[in-house]
Amino acid sequence: MMLNYSTFKDEDIFVLTDFKCDPAQDLFEKKGLFKVLWSKEEEVDLKVDGYQLKLKKNQIIFCTPLNIMEVPMENKGLISFVFNKQFFCIQTHDDQVSCHGFLFFGSAQPQVIDLTPSEEQHFEMMHQMFIKDLSIKDQLQGEMLRSLLKRLLISSTRMLKEAKFEAPIENGKMNIIRKYYILVEQHFKEFHQVKDYANLLFKSPKTLSNIFSNHEEKSPLMVINERILLEAKRLLLYSNQSNDEIAEELGYKDAGHFSKFFKKHTKLNPSSYKKAKLATS
Repeated sequence: MMLNYSTFKDEDIFVLTDFKCDPAQDLFEKKGLFKVLWSKEEEVDLKVDGYQLKLKKNQIIFCTPLNIMEVPMENKGLISFVFNKQFFCIQTHDDQVSCHGFLFFGSAQPQVIDLTPSEEQHFEMMHQMFIKDLSIKDQLQGEMLRSLLKRLLISSTRMLKEAKFEAPIENGKMNIIRKYYILVEQHFKEFHQVKDYANLLFKSPKTLSNIFSNHEEKSPLMVINERILLEAKRLLLYSNQSNDEIAEELGYKDAGHFSKFFKKHTKLNPSSYKKAKLATS
């Protein structure tokens, strides 16, 4: 199943699919696509950025265009909402949806949420509305689909906030956390220290650490390190760049420092990590 909406020259793209056909599988080769995957019926084995991931029944995962994915064609009950920034720009609509730096680019790893029975009913209702509007080809189709997608993202953001922050959190502190994640995504190749991001946010490193310790398990420094590591692993597994070239791209003037950083967090040097992962893939 693959239902799609696109404008002239495919500038706007929105697709509803279960990835059980070749055209849908081809989407993984396209750049610039956000993917929201919902396992409706049973657990599905996915591969994200070289790692196996089990998406349990009624879990939803939010993947950015940076995430390299593999989804089996023989899956059962998987539904995916796929779109590009031309169709819906999460940054432009951030004041309305607030998912930038939260659902997307809010962690080194894709965010996953669990649906309660009532939330499952709500998502199924939206799913059926998407199917209906994808069948109506008129001048209002794009706006109707964008409105539905906005509703889906707002609902998901609310659920993630409730699951992620056990204690109530002030909007100001929530925005600081979101902005921190966004800044790390933008600058992790050049800024490797918390103080660099603290300066951009006009806060002290201690203030940031206190905010994260009160509402997050990960420290601000861990957020930076995990993002650097994720990019390093992607480049090692999916590019032909040498260790020296990867180190330079990630902002390390000395490749030895990069190797030391990588081994500290993975127990393997970059070459050994690549060899081990490729041997098991």
